Amino acid sequence: MARFSRSDFTLEGFRRQLAHVDALPQLCVLGLVSGIITGAAMVAFRLLLEAGAVFYMPDGNPEGFEGLPPWLRSLLPIIAVSVLGLLLYRQKATAQKMGVGHVIERLSYHQGRFPMRNWLNQWWVGVVSVLGGLSAGREGPAIHLGAAASSGLGVKLRLPNNSLRVLVACGTAAGISASFNTPVAGVIFAMEVVMMEYTLMSFMPVILASTMAALIAQMVYGNEPAFRIPEVVLGSLMNLPWVIVLGLVVGLLAGLFIHISRNKRMQAWPLWLRLACVGVATGVVAWWFPQVQGIGYDSVAAALNNQLDINVLLALMIAKLLITALTVSGGVPIGIIGPTLVIGAATGALGGILGGWLWPDKASDPGIYAMLGMAAMMGAVLQAPLAALMALLELTHTPHVMLPGMLVVVVACLTSRQLTGCEGFFISSVRYGLHPLQQPLMQALSRVSVPAVMERSLVRTERKVTFEQARKLLETNPVWLIIERSNEEKSVLASKASALARWLLEHDEALDGDAPPDNESVDLLEIPGQRLELAPIGLQATLSEAFVKLQDDALGALYVVHGYRPKRQRISGIITRGAIERYYYYSDPNTRTDPKANDSPV
Repeated sequence: MARFSRSDFTLEGFRRQLAHVDALPQLCVLGLVSGIITGAAMVAFRLLLEAGAVFYMPDGNPEGFEGLPPWLRSLLPIIAVSVLGLLLYRQKATAQKMGVGHVIERLSYHQGRFPMRNWLNQWWVGVVSVLGGLSAGREGPAIHLGAAASSGLGVKLRLPNNSLRVLVACGTAAGISASFNTPVAGVIFAMEVVMMEYTLMSFMPVILASTMAALIAQMVYGNEPAFRIPEVVLGSLMNLPWVIVLGLVVGLLAGLFIHISRNKRMQAWPLWLRLACVGVATGVVAWWFPQVQGIGYDSVAAALNNQLDINVLLALMIAKLLITALTVSGGVPIGIIGPTLVIGAATGALGGILGGWLWPDKASDPGIYAMLGMAAMMGAVLQAPLAALMALLELTHTPHVMLPGMLVVVVACLTSRQLTGCEGFFISSVRYGLHPLQQPLMQALSRVSVPAVMERSLVRTERKVTFEQARKLLETNPVWLIIERSNEEKSVLASKASALARWLLEHDEALDGDAPPDNESVDLLEIPGQRLELAPIGLQATLSEAFVKLQDDALGALYVVHGYRPKRQRISGIITRGAIERYYYYSDPNTRTDPKANDSPV
């Protein structure tokens, strides 16, 4: 197991330890720092929302759209999409990507590295979307800001890419935790939705990050649950069939939401037309039902406490679903978890009211159905049942609702997946096969960086050397010879040092004790033996990156480049297909030899 030692209390030693799969203490340190950074960022983002609301919202409440005049709350979405169109969509298409989907994309295809421009855009886009009256949540910006800030710490310190993956998970969990005071749900969400795996090495640092972020947020906002609800219980077991029916309905609604959000026809419309449709549709509905605007947590609290009329509940279930899906399909980068909780709560409350009409003596309070609807909708849309259940528990502080909650979440997830063909909102764009983060091989190889398994015993040499130089190359008993060909060829080959040793021995025997001429040279490419065509790979790269690069049949191995100045780069080692295969099949630390010997690069 990787442990701290005196030699490791340097940044270079810290990086070297992090390259290994068992660098748990080092990752926990990163988790603590990530939680502090993300917690501070989330407090800043919430304060930014509150500061913006002071200018025109009643009592400075970011969710107080009900107190605005109808004309103003209807005008706000049009202003919001206009601002987005003018400031965001004039930038490059790559700079327009934000939210949870962007986090998963960067983790899947860019080793968890985030562009600074997208991170800066997320601050003001999140504020404009929420305060502009669009149907948007704050959890998407929270996750993006937290994940990118944590990853940026690793990039700044030049940490290996396998640790960046954990930092992204830490930032994701910390963002959820600090934004909604749900530390456990933040951890489960990060592992289930973003990382799409459960490993001990990831869980511990993510838990620490989530804890630290929650503590920082509680120092500012207190430790109160997100919703205050009366004590309610399910009551008679006769409610369980109705709970199953609720799960079926919510699963169908979740499938409808995802299909509309991914509608290809609308995405093909001109940008101005899509933005106009989003702004006008939201403004028209907001004229009569301002509850559809913003995050909607005030509406969730009212639904849980049976304080909303049936017409408002219908508007939240149908209109908010359609408007939120329309906004996503129109290309507006919004958070969708908050709106899904609102839609689910309204659907559950309506189901509870209907159940009360049908079985007045046996039916439970509509508030408990609202809670169940929240969890079911979130679980079905994200295909993340465990994260939805943890969110239900922490948002409501009602542990006895977990039993029916598990039933309704499973039914809703199965209905959305099997009957509507939806595999989750954030991975629904993958049509064939598994998402890269769901592939077991790539998951395993992404947990370790190339320094953990590369062969470090090597020497660099030119193609032609004298006999004396050839013998000196073998003095340190290297395994590989790195042969640098001429500048015109611009290529590097690797040859087994044993082939040179064998050839020298045979050559000496052929001379029968006579010394070779001083001017005679040895062409290392003419010596019999196996040679591998090499390509460079960075010292920070993971084994998954090396594995993908070695799919090129023309390459036999990779040489690991160390250093950040092109003219002063060194070669630290060689990694072959065989080394990757041995790690994958024999990765048990009890049976694997320690590859950290001879850490100094050539």
